[in-house]
Amino acid sequence: MGNIAESIQQEMTCEPVFTIPIFGGIKVYESVVVTWIIMAVFLALCLILVRNLRVKNPSRKQVFLEFCVNWLYKFVGGMVGEEGSEYVPYLISVLIYIGFSNIIGIFGFKSPTKDLAVTIALALMSIILIEGAALIKKRPKKFLKSFIEPTPIMLPFNILEIGIRPLSLCMRLFGNVLGAFVVMTLIECVVPFVVPVAFSLYFDFFDGLIQAYVFVFLTSLFIKEGIETE
Repeated sequence: MGNIAESIQQEMTCEPVFTIPIFGGIKVYESVVVTWIIMAVFLALCLILVRNLRVKNPSRKQVFLEFCVNWLYKFVGGMVGEEGSEYVPYLISVLIYIGFSNIIGIFGFKSPTKDLAVTIALALMSIILIEGAALIKKRPKKFLKSFIEPTPIMLPFNILEIGIRPLSLCMRLFGNVLGAFVVMTLIECVVPFVVPVAFSLYFDFFDGLIQAYVFVFLTSLFIKEGIETE
């Protein structure tokens, strides 16, 4: 049990990889470096996949790429609704980032979503988008009025909800990713061969992608609720 606790503590500890010698020294943590790697990989893929696109007689690569992009737009657009279609590109980006972050452990990297700072940042971006979308759609007067609906007594609860939503998004993602690591560590200690491989496929792929979907689904749901005019 001591080894398990040590492994979990080590996984939760975020050590700086290097320090940028400006402004007194800016520490760059592993989660940031891995995020840069993910960004570089997808940037390279974008540059490669969008080469030689044609309007007529598209290649098989272009047809497959267009199919994937259309599917993602329909998938995420169905969650946020037609009125929130302008937020679909951002939501797709978050979906891809979290999904890939959750499965990058199979390549020997530490998942950025195991860093609480990363999940807090994602949750804060989501709540800013959620409240900003509601403010733009309803205008300031109607937006402020929504805090006392359906009755003025709901004002403190509606204000409290602004803080609860990002906390819920943050802790759900962080807790599930860390929980999957804890379960995998226990399984590896009890059954060190064969069985962990099967569970790894579940936790690293299926569960990781499910957590990305849940985060984006809840963000989309909150945006949809916020921009409703009726």
